[in-house]
Amino acid sequence: MTVLLAQISDLHLDGSERATRRAESVMNHLRALPRPVDALLVTGDIADHGAEAEYEEAARILTAPFPVLPCPGNHDARPAYRKALLGEAPDDGPVNRIHHIAGAAILMCDSTIPGRDEGRLDDRTLDWIDARLAELPQHTPALIAFHQPPVELHHPLPDSGMLEQPGRLAALLDTHPQVVAVLTGHAHTAAASTFAARPLIVGPAVTWTLRMPWEGDRPADRDQPPGLAFHVLGDDRRLTTHYRVVL
Repeated sequence: MTVLLAQISDLHLDGSERATRRAESVMNHLRALPRPVDALLVTGDIADHGAEAEYEEAARILTAPFPVLPCPGNHDARPAYRKALLGEAPDDGPVNRIHHIAGAAILMCDSTIPGRDEGRLDDRTLDWIDARLAELPQHTPALIAFHQPPVELHHPLPDSGMLEQPGRLAALLDTHPQVVAVLTGHAHTAAASTFAARPLIVGPAVTWTLRMPWEGDRPADRDQPPGLAFHVLGDDRRLTTHYRVVL
């Protein structure tokens, strides 16, 4: 079993021609691949203001011949996200979904705290993760995805809004060895680290790229092209990630 996944993040759709063009270019690139991906993960900040019209545009842009698996970010609003993007009744509760893709389980989790940039996996979400993982056969590899990274990335902007209380998730993962990696967005920079003795992969942003402190004083580089990640999950449960830009 080899699973090919794409990941995009931080589209920040706001009705502007720039945001629309960048998101459409990434989706056109993915639709034109000689081998289609098994699924696309969209790790939050799909909308910029959480407006229904932004999610209606997202639903149009993200239409694809492969499964598209989103989770919310700190710019997203749960009721409008549910109604316009998922076609569900508006609700303020966490938006958590498990997807079974090509023999792997992908848990798209809601780490948002309404009205705040920081993230937290609340009790309901942690219980949901624990229950879904416990239901999986031991041989099924699992990936967990949410918005805010649970570790410092050494830039004051994302580090001021990282996941709070990451030790709670780490303790949960210690009881579920089938989780092979954690995937996040939020930081607007392609990055790789470790968390709970697993790979932590941060997807790049579609809207703009974070300039690190050693690259200059201007943090938001709007001239860089949109980024995306490709994750290959092999038979040995090893996750390999390749980053690309779309010109």
